[in-house]
Amino acid sequence: MRVVIQRVNFARVEVENHIVGEIGRGLLILCGFEDGDSEADIEWMSGKIVRLRIFNDSNGVMNLSVKEVEGEVLSVSQFTLHASTKKGNRPSYVRALEPIWASRLYDRFNQLIEKELGVPPKTGIFGAYMKILLENDGPVTIIIDSKNRE
Repeated sequence: MRVVIQRVNFARVEVENHIVGEIGRGLLILCGFEDGDSEADIEWMSGKIVRLRIFNDSNGVMNLSVKEVEGEVLSVSQFTLHASTKKGNRPSYVRALEPIWASRLYDRFNQLIEKELGVPPKTGIFGAYMKILLENDGPVTIIIDSKNRE
C-alpha cells in the first residue's frame, strides 16, 4: 500500500460537479493498493497515519497528530500511485491491485482509520473520475509505502 499524505487547511473531492467529501483542517490521503497488499499492510498504515506527528504544537514544532488536533481525514483512492515509468513514456499500472480487491481494501482501510481516529473519514468514490481541491498547509506532503517501512 502506498499513500501520499498532505496536511491541509481544507480539501474537497468532487464527482460530476457534486462535492462527495469535504474537510477542514486535517489530512488528505491519496491511497493506492498493489498486488500482495494485505490486512497487515492496511492495519499498519492506518495506525501510522493517525499517529503521524505532523501538526504544529504551541511552539511551532511538528509534534501533534491529526487525532490530537482533532483534525479531519479525507481519503481518496488513487491507483496511479503504483505507476511504473521504468520503460517508455506511458506509465504502466500492472502493479496496481485489481479494482474488486482494491475496493475491498480501500473500504477496510477507511474502517480502520475510523477506529483509530474515532470518527469516520470523508471519502471520494472508488473508481470514479474525481476532482480534488485543496489548500496544502506548509506545505507538508509525505509519502509512505507499507512495503518500505523506514
